[in-house]
Amino acid sequence: MTSDPLVIAGRTFRSRLIVGTGKYPSHAVMADAHRASGADMVTVAVRRVNLTDRSKESLLDYIDQEHIFILPNTAGCYTADEAIRAARLGREVGLSNWVKLEVIGDERTLFPDNIALLEATHVLVREGFVVLPYTNDDPIICRKLEEAGAAAVMPLGAPIGSGLGIQNPHNIRISREQARVPVIVDAGVGTASDATVAMELGADGVLMNTAIALADDPVAMATAMRLGVEAGRLAYRAGRIPRRPYASASSPTTGIVGEAVNTPRAGAAWT
Repeated sequence: MTSDPLVIAGRTFRSRLIVGTGKYPSHAVMADAHRASGADMVTVAVRRVNLTDRSKESLLDYIDQEHIFILPNTAGCYTADEAIRAARLGREVGLSNWVKLEVIGDERTLFPDNIALLEATHVLVREGFVVLPYTNDDPIICRKLEEAGAAAVMPLGAPIGSGLGIQNPHNIRISREQARVPVIVDAGVGTASDATVAMELGADGVLMNTAIALADDPVAMATAMRLGVEAGRLAYRAGRIPRRPYASASSPTTGIVGEAVNTPRAGAAWT
């Protein structure tokens, strides 16, 4: 899909699939899944990185940083202040000035706290961060985050790790129609068909972790997700036929053989 790249804040990515780094059986399996996915951007929770002793084995040792861009995230933060501190820490230790901004509002559902999210976005954008906020599938909050300076918006498809697929396709479609920045569906994808649906709705990309990491075969699922995203994007660009309440013949109804046999000529009788 290199002829149709994803561009965020002026940076070009070959793949429209973004994957995570948590929950894998091992770091080695994670690395293999990353290669199979074709992703050139992966998310890393700042709190999971060993920032004090770089001599010890680190999650980062298993990420091909020559080909994969690291997107730090503020997973596990429940206030704007916590998320802002995590983003600053990630930048200070050299991870990136980009951040996937998460401010969780409820421990059970892991739904975002959109008020705190908007507050943190304002602060971090002013400090020069490239902010990609994880938010609800609400076109209004997506618009407000864009107005606050978000480089992309990341509405959820369903609760994190639920595997329920896209629950509100209409909201995703509206968010994409209104946005002037990329819209990345984040969370809820369970299998390749979910990724395809997200892309067919017009999403610019899909971010996922659990669906790959906890699959019986993470590497095979990563491959399936890559193909699902590519298929959905191609279908979106191709333009689907309109839905119709009744059948529509797939073969033309003019010029068929029966016309020459059954239609009488002028002045002739049926035989």
